[in-house]
Amino acid sequence: MARSSADWVPPGAWLAPGYAEWAPPAALRGSVACLWASVVADGADREALVLPDACSDLVWEQGVGGYLAGPDTGPVRTVTKAGTVLVGVRFRPSAGGAVLGLPLSELRDQRVPLADLLPAAARRLPATLSPVQAATRALDAVGPLVADGTPDPAVSRAATLLHDPSARTEAVADEIGLSERQLRKRCHAAAGYGPKTLQRVLRFQRFVRMLDAPAQPLDLASAAADAGYADQAHLTRECAALSGLTPATLARVRRGAAKAPDPGAGPGHRGLAQASTVSAIMAVPISRKPSLA
Repeated sequence: MARSSADWVPPGAWLAPGYAEWAPPAALRGSVACLWASVVADGADREALVLPDACSDLVWEQGVGGYLAGPDTGPVRTVTKAGTVLVGVRFRPSAGGAVLGLPLSELRDQRVPLADLLPAAARRLPATLSPVQAATRALDAVGPLVADGTPDPAVSRAATLLHDPSARTEAVADEIGLSERQLRKRCHAAAGYGPKTLQRVLRFQRFVRMLDAPAQPLDLASAAADAGYADQAHLTRECAALSGLTPATLARVRRGAAKAPDPGAGPGHRGLAQASTVSAIMAVPISRKPSLA
């Protein structure tokens, strides 16, 4: 994607029309998964579907300011005004609670104004900033939080093990030297929910990454097996619960969003595709927790 007025986004960071991710500074990578930006083209508001990804985010939204987005357990539909830019810092699944200084389960399925929990950080991220200022200040705000909040090493190890969809939570707890009850309690504090839900979301994200890979004819039965589901019916149930869509519909809208140019974008810049039907409205599920709406 060509660079445009969003020239503060690093080259090569664009993953889809209007959405970019890039690596954080090395000192933050133990807790921060990525930095991201979402640019909504002028001309029409954007309706989007946010999918659970086991992460939490510090988000700055143009005209709104800073807020925290907790880990989701289901799909969230959002509306963002035309011309809006969002900047986010995404925390790793095992790091959000430690970095933010509270049990992350308190933010589960929530969008909370930054001023309510981190007033000093909120003052650095007013709604009136330019996007480049917001990107710089968000990093400045997160740096001390990361320094003061070391992720729980047991939960970090558990999250790594739970990427394996066949891993049993009792075996994971045993390997890291905790009881199942202790692991569940520490996962709720660090990741926002228990190990079984964490594993479920990680497995779903494995399937989503398959959909976002270079398009190949999609065999849902094979995709279900490769992602770690018992069978295609299991994938269908989980996809409905976590996205509100069937696997085939989710595949169609994600792959369509990645290719669709924005008719309202200026030269050299493709904003997120605008939606005109109920199915097309969901065509930008890549966007991460983009608004308090």
